Amino acid sequence: MDRLSIIGVVLAIGALIGGSVLKGAGLASLWSPAAFVIVIIGTIAAILLQTPLDTFRRAMKIVRWVFRPPAQDRGAVIRQIVEWSTVARKQGLLALEAQVEAQPDPFLKKGLQMVVDGVEPEAIRQMLEIELQGQGQRDLAAAKVFEGMGIYSPTLGIIGAVLGLIAVMKNLADPTKLGHGIAAAFTATIYGIGAANLMLLPMASKLKGVIHGQTAEREMIIEGLIAIAQGENPRNIETRLNGFVH
Repeated sequence: MDRLSIIGVVLAIGALIGGSVLKGAGLASLWSPAAFVIVIIGTIAAILLQTPLDTFRRAMKIVRWVFRPPAQDRGAVIRQIVEWSTVARKQGLLALEAQVEAQPDPFLKKGLQMVVDGVEPEAIRQMLEIELQGQGQRDLAAAKVFEGMGIYSPTLGIIGAVLGLIAVMKNLADPTKLGHGIAAAFTATIYGIGAANLMLLPMASKLKGVIHGQTAEREMIIEGLIAIAQGENPRNIETRLNGFVH
């Protein structure tokens, strides 16, 4: 569980509510069904128009990484790879066959299977790097879904404010409605700018960070598996892979 993300969400909500209360606007001023429809529903509509279905599905799947990112323990992976290299040098690559099915990570499982099958090191590198690049591009495209929403929502907030002011102009003859109408108009701006800068853009950045971390870990795995296939000394492998940690 990413505690910083949880703290960030709580502080963001607290900042809006606390600011509204301290400024004397009250909590009621933060709720506007019209603003919600224009900004939130409008932002979802815009991103659906922009995004392919597979990318949107992937975005909805990885959004949980903001609060519960995939476990990354590079030290444990390095120890595992060094252990495999030791076994391979003593007993041969086929001795690692029993380890293949035990791997929960499909990427690591696929790479280790190629090592056991005796695939040439350069061929292993090429195939794994192609898969890594493709997965990285798909995940980054999914993270950009939230970045796109963060770009659209402030503009839709302005549209909501303009529509609210148009409604105010129609009631100029009734001064009692002006103050409330203007306040409601600017609520849409709060929705748009607040959603973008307190939620959507930070979420996109957090997801990109997680994806870059995964990519770096898998690059380390590629180097380790190729070193095993080439029969390198386990100590040399450990020294090389430690560079990915430090």
